[in-house]
Amino acid sequence: MSEQAIEVNGRRYRLPQSPTVVVCVDGCEPDYLAQATFGGHMPWMKRTLAEGTGLVADCVVPTFTNPNNLSIVTGAPPSVHGICGNYLYDAASGTEVMMNDPKWLRAPTILAALAQAGKRCAVITAKDKLRRLLGKGMQGICFSSEKADTVTEADNGITGVLDLVGMGVPDVYSAGLSEFVFAAGVQLMKTRRPDVMYLSTTDYIQHKHAPGDEGANAFYAMMDRYLGELDAMGCVIALTADHGMNAKVRMDAQPDVIYLQDVLDGWLGEAVARVILPITDPYVVHHGALGSFATVYLPPATDAAALAQRIAALRGIEVVLTREQAAERFELPADRIGDLVVVSERSVVLGTAAARHDLTALEVPLRSHGGISEQRVPLILNRRIDGLDPQRRWRNFDAFDLALNHAQ
Repeated sequence: MSEQAIEVNGRRYRLPQSPTVVVCVDGCEPDYLAQATFGGHMPWMKRTLAEGTGLVADCVVPTFTNPNNLSIVTGAPPSVHGICGNYLYDAASGTEVMMNDPKWLRAPTILAALAQAGKRCAVITAKDKLRRLLGKGMQGICFSSEKADTVTEADNGITGVLDLVGMGVPDVYSAGLSEFVFAAGVQLMKTRRPDVMYLSTTDYIQHKHAPGDEGANAFYAMMDRYLGELDAMGCVIALTADHGMNAKVRMDAQPDVIYLQDVLDGWLGEAVARVILPITDPYVVHHGALGSFATVYLPPATDAAALAQRIAALRGIEVVLTREQAAERFELPADRIGDLVVVSERSVVLGTAAARHDLTALEVPLRSHGGISEQRVPLILNRRIDGLDPQRRWRNFDAFDLALNHAQ
């Protein structure tokens, strides 16, 4: 490895020659960009798609925030970095826990390696749940919009963020939480000019608005303006997403839910099986902790294969896999998923027990993610890259490879 490159998780990355910004737009189904661009709301994006590089890639399954953000910054799937959901059952302690603690991360990040190589790095996230994971081992600036008023030099590598950005702390359930990420990124690039910056938004808008809706178009117009400012400052920009988003409703607009814990309790007896929903996080108002991916833990004597067939026969189920099958197909850490992995169809979500989900806060028909149907995401660079293999299966975690190895 030369002084001009680093190697992380088996992949080689050149050190940046220009300021490089990798953006993860939470919940960005490609049609959001298509509709906003067609409607004239994203002039920078329209020009970038014409003059730069526009690909459609696959994110990792489960199509949730934590696994995909960590895949992007490690350049590797969850089988390597270990983050397989926002939430998991820790079999060692017999408890259900959030996967926000850096102790769960099993691989180094590209950001940490770049900082170690002497590059100035910055990470800005919308929600604080990702901050410590993304910043593990990285010397540099790392803060969230959600906690921007409590930053310290010791913990975040920066102070005075609110004054820098000229905004107050946005409500966690607002488009403003993501706008703060972009506004802070632009101000950091103007004042500190980091060599590499990672920006990660929240999907509050995508949970509430379908592609082409007025609210969605306004969000993408806002994003387009800030990206244009970064572009004008000479930044190489790679934009991708952690997952897509789909309506999860019946024809009467009510959530189309399979309460899997209730189903299994009826079949096997109460509390024999344990259903875990990896979408679970502290911010459930907009999705009610309902997603299209679940994992099931079973007693040792259970015939997992037979139960998988029985679950697969339910209306609305796309696929049911054993632990080994899921680990291979979705590149997951086998020791951190259940005996079964259940994925529902595009318009269907999975719950635990009906009594555990409060859907009263849903103001609009449910939109969510987690399944194979939310795997397609944009992968866009503001530089034209010739000679890319059109047959290759591109992944969202190729973003740093394209940005550093091909777009400089």
